[in-house]
Order: sequence, then C-alpha cells, then structure tokens
Amino acid sequence: MLKNQVQLITYPDSLGGNLSTLNQLLQTELSGLFTGGVHILPPFPSSGDRGFAPLTYLEIDPAFGTWEDIRSIGEHTDVLVDLMVNHISQQSPYFQDFLLKGRASEYADLFLTLDKVWKDGNPVQADIDQMFLRREVPYSIFEIKETGQEEKVWTTFGKTTPSEQIDLDIRAAITQQLLRSFFENFKKNNVKIVRLDAVGYVIKKLGTSCFFVEPDIYLFLDWVKALADELEIELLPEVHAHYSIQYKLAAYGCWIYDFILPYRVLETLINRSGRELCQYLQNRPANQFTMLDCHDGIPVKPDLDGLIRTEEAQRLVDVCLERGANLSLILSDQHKSEDGFNVHQIRCTYYSALNDDDDAYLAARAIQFFVPGIPQVYYVGLFAGENDLARVAETGEGREINRQNYTLEDIRSQLDKEVVQRLMKLIRFRNTHQAFQGEFSVLESSDDQVCLGWKQEDAQCRLTVDLGTYQSIVHYTDDSGQLVEYIV
Repeated sequence: MLKNQVQLITYPDSLGGNLSTLNQLLQTELSGLFTGGVHILPPFPSSGDRGFAPLTYLEIDPAFGTWEDIRSIGEHTDVLVDLMVNHISQQSPYFQDFLLKGRASEYADLFLTLDKVWKDGNPVQADIDQMFLRREVPYSIFEIKETGQEEKVWTTFGKTTPSEQIDLDIRAAITQQLLRSFFENFKKNNVKIVRLDAVGYVIKKLGTSCFFVEPDIYLFLDWVKALADELEIELLPEVHAHYSIQYKLAAYGCWIYDFILPYRVLETLINRSGRELCQYLQNRPANQFTMLDCHDGIPVKPDLDGLIRTEEAQRLVDVCLERGANLSLILSDQHKSEDGFNVHQIRCTYYSALNDDDDAYLAARAIQFFVPGIPQVYYVGLFAGENDLARVAETGEGREINRQNYTLEDIRSQLDKEVVQRLMKLIRFRNTHQAFQGEFSVLESSDDQVCLGWKQEDAQCRLTVDLGTYQSIVHYTDDSGQLVEYIV
C-alpha cells in the first residue's frame, strides 16, 4: 500500500557517493522527510545513459553497493526502482551472446529483429515516417561475430550508432520469463514499487506511431500487473504522452505521473496568474505521483499538447533559456506543432527556472504538496540546486545541468541553507497533517492568487499563494483544533 507522503528521487551515488551512505542519511540528517519512500534511479550495472542502459537487474553495480544495501533501506523506507521494460543494454550478457552466435543464441528471441516487424526484415520508410521517433531511425545494424552476417535490431533509444539500448520483444516467452526473474529478485530485496520506464514503446505495430499502441498495450499491462500483484509490488507506468493517454491509464487503475503539473506551476509563478493551474486542478485524476523536477527535464511536448498555446509556451521556454536552461527537442516532424514548436523538455533545475528566488521556489513546492497525489522531490531540488552549466560544458550532455553529486560535506552545508530549512519544514508538515488524508478542493480566489484546501473531519488546512509577492501562507488546525497560521 503506497503511503500518501513525500518521496525522494536520487541516483544511488548522488547523496554521499553510495547506497550505504544514502541509507545512513535517510535515518539521520534526512530522517522524517521521505517517509513516503525513495526512488533510487537505476543502481544496476549499466553501459550508458547514467544507469538507463542496464546490463541486468539481478545485480547492483559494485560502485554503488550491494543488494543488502537495498534490503536495508527497504526495512525503513519504501524503495522504488526502475525497470526499463522496453530495452536492455547492448553490453548485457544476453545481447553479447546474440552478437556472438546470432540466431543460434539461446537469447535470440529476446530481441526484436526487424523480420519480426517487416516480413523480409527490410525497413520501409513510409512506415517509419508514422512512428514517434527518439532517434533518427528506430533500429541498429550489428555484425554477428561467428557468421559475419548482418542483423538489424530494433533500438528505440540511444545516442550512439549502433545504439547501446536494445529493445526487447515483450511478446516472446523468454522475455516474459526474464522479466519475471527481475520482479522476483525485486521482491526478495524489499523493493515495494517498480516504475515501468519507457513502457509506452513496448508495442511495435506497422501503421501506428509504435507508441502506446491500443489495445495491445493493455494486454501487456494486464500481464505485468498480474505479476506485480502476485508479488505485492506496486507499479508506476512512466509514459510521456498526450494527457488523454495518461488519463486512460489512470482510469484503467494505474498510478500515473502528473507530467502536466511542473509546467503549470512554472507558468503560474512566472506569469503571476493562477487561472490555468486552478482550472487544471479542478478535474485531474487523483491517482498520480507529482513532481516538479527530475533527472530529465520539465515536460512540454507531447505531455501538454492541446493544453497550451505554442506562442505562450515559447515565451515561457525563452525565459528559462535566459536563466540558463537547455532543451530536449522532438525529432519527428509530424509530432511537432503546426507552427514548428518542438520542445520536448526544458532542462534546468526548478530553482534556477524560478530565477533562484527562494519564495517563488517554496511557493512552487507548497502548490505541489497541496495537489492530490504522492509528491516526489528530486535530490537537487531538495537543496534548491542551481543550474550546473560547467558540467554541461564539460560533458556536452544537456541533462547534466541537473545531475550534480553531493559529498557528505556538501550535503551538510546545503541543509544549513535557509531555503532548504524552510522546504524541510514544509515536507514534514505535508507528511504529518491529518487533513491531507481527506478531501481536496480548489478554493475561490482572484487571478493573482492560488488557494487550495484539504479537510478530513475536523482537521483542515488551506494554502494561499500570493503571486505578486510569492508569499505562501498555510492556515491549519493544530492538535487542539485551533486554527494556526504558518508562513512557508
């Protein structure tokens, strides 16, 4: 059963260098903050994409620690890990065996060779033109070592040619057996929640975008949900898509990510108008994980297609660029806006997107915590971190702007910052006040305010954000039933 309390998102080595130190921090300096759980970004052996090209899920990268560290964290904090159900690393033992032996490999059927999609194995450009692409072409070409034969294999993701991330054939029995072994290992090691990363791409079907192909996707979700239910593991599908698809998942009974909220909150605070946000909050599904920042960026397209006007979105993007952000862009022409707007994500820290303004940043977090759902705080966001422009210049990777690591000394220094102290107080309030277990309402307010409320029996709390000053005030009932004011 998921806890309606705040979760932390972190890489296994970003807070003190390893999982053992993370475990200590959760019980000492960070005690009481992340009682909802901790999302540990991929701690598995990986060949790239900072963990998102895993070789296997049966091992922990020794640089980070061991499964014992995960089990130990799970004794006191619910652990969430990623499972890239769409792909696995080129360096995995499974694909390396295929590279050696080709179709004679015992693992050959794990992978989606192009003859499983096109009968003769030759890709057709007209079909590819309909697809939602994450790289120039959705496949890579490999030479089999023992035979010298050429194999074309589906690769949705990857910045190299050939790709480091090899797609799995989720229809194959051997793939389903492999996924089961991963889930069983998670259960054995105290993992409570599994994020199905890139699940929208698992179905490849000609004549479609090869993204969230209905109804086929539901057959896979039914299968994986039955497996997770058997092992008492919660699932969190990760799908960047038009919000209508997210809402279908929510109606289907899945937890989903609120990828709309980060943009709406940013827009509210930069434009100093709560109209769009409050309208959005009136009818969104409640079974969502909320976030403002993460290891990628602030979602724009396709998550907000149909909800935003591109000229206004471009102005917001331009403000972020002036504040040091960089962008992830849509590649497929047919998935860009008619006017050419093609921003997939805005990559920056949320604090820097708000011009390093403490009150604006805390207003953003207060709104997030008052929105129904399970709130997640990214570790850089916990420390109100600023854009790491030097790291971007050093690596050439735009996402490194928001992926800095902290030593124990760094962490203790960051925790002393006033803005961080204020944020931690707000997190503890969100974790403990009874009203958040009750009913939510968007309260009537002027355009230059955001007013949100919660009530459970006699317990209540109300947030008022002044968009002119960015001051956030919470009125809440204390243990004696008295109404108390708290300035965030």
